[in-house]
Amino acid sequence: MWPRLAGAPLSERHAMDDSAARRSAARAAPAAGEPGQGPAVGTRAALSLVWGYNWIIMKTATGYAGPFDFAALRSLLGTAFLFAALLALGRRLRPPPLASTVLLGVAQTAGFTGLSQWALVAGGAGKTAVLAYTMPFWTLLLAAWWLDERIRGVQWTAVALALVGLILVLEPWRLEGSLESGLLAVGSGLAWAAGAIVAKRIQARQRVDSLVLTAWQMLFGSLILAVVALAIPQPPVRWTGAFIALLVYISLVGTAAAWLAWIFVLKRLPAGTASLGILAVPVIGVLASALQLGERPSGPELWGMASIVGALALLTLHGLGRRPSGRWAPPASPPGRNE
Repeated sequence: MWPRLAGAPLSERHAMDDSAARRSAARAAPAAGEPGQGPAVGTRAALSLVWGYNWIIMKTATGYAGPFDFAALRSLLGTAFLFAALLALGRRLRPPPLASTVLLGVAQTAGFTGLSQWALVAGGAGKTAVLAYTMPFWTLLLAAWWLDERIRGVQWTAVALALVGLILVLEPWRLEGSLESGLLAVGSGLAWAAGAIVAKRIQARQRVDSLVLTAWQMLFGSLILAVVALAIPQPPVRWTGAFIALLVYISLVGTAAAWLAWIFVLKRLPAGTASLGILAVPVIGVLASALQLGERPSGPELWGMASIVGALALLTLHGLGRRPSGRWAPPASPPGRNE
């Protein structure tokens, strides 16, 4: 089903337990509408706002630092906050399988974060958010190829609808710089999807603590981003008070705290119900970018965004009637997602 989330943001971006653990969680999670769910529902709404607004923070940061500098800084700081939270919670910090965790970090942290931040240099925050959220459709296709998971019925309809939306948003008939930005955003969603496949393979081999796995893959991915940032020439970082505030916010609130909040939501709401709130993330990104940044998508872009969000809704609602499959796990930092 679409998201049994991490977002990332999520990276949502997030339950990375093995299949037995997922079935246990599904039995233990309260049914929608049961008493005592108020805090979890409120947290889910706040989380959607945080992850959606992360795209505005990321876009604004392009005026202070190069894309790879900011991606590396936010990931490293977010990783530090997340490890500190794990220590405070008394979690064991034993790293998961090294090779698979490094590969997960390459895809979900280095790939998703680096490409999405790069896309924002020339692309709009709302458009980039929507294109990055094509991730579930790439996951379906990759899972069919790598994991022999068949795509069925409504899933094909959702993929086709998303493909139409993708073409409308990219507008390939307009050979301008925005096409390159759009392709980078799509690439970030593809990297996110590849990370989901790697996470599922890790789950199939052994039971892992989702937060511990997230922290370690973020660490490895952050180190890769740091190497890239050092290797590629970029304008000097403008260490102003505004930039530091942006960096601390997205690292502490938009990444570490968001991950902890997501785990809280998943423990108290059915996975499908929790996932519905994540549908709002790209929508919030589009609305916030219009209100704060003055972005005005073209007619085809608006129709394309609506098609992609509609496809996400179709996939999620289809999954509500099925047993959670843990098909994907969001990026270490929620889109916008990390976001």
